[in-house]
Amino acid sequence: MRIIADTSACVGAGQCALVAGSLFDQDDDGIVELLEEHPDSADEPAARRAASLCPAGAITIEN
Repeated sequence: MRIIADTSACVGAGQCALVAGSLFDQDDDGIVELLEEHPDSADEPAARRAASLCPAGAITIEN
């Protein structure tokens, strides 16, 4: 699995960091920071939840 975070699309809602703090953080402006591009399979549910909650659609999950 690969996570892609589009910083240009991010609106800083922070849902990703709230539901998957081991995978995402936010910079000083609230923009998504990807902490782990290729997470363990145990983190897949949290990554998918973060992608589904992102109001800007800035997070993509590839298999």
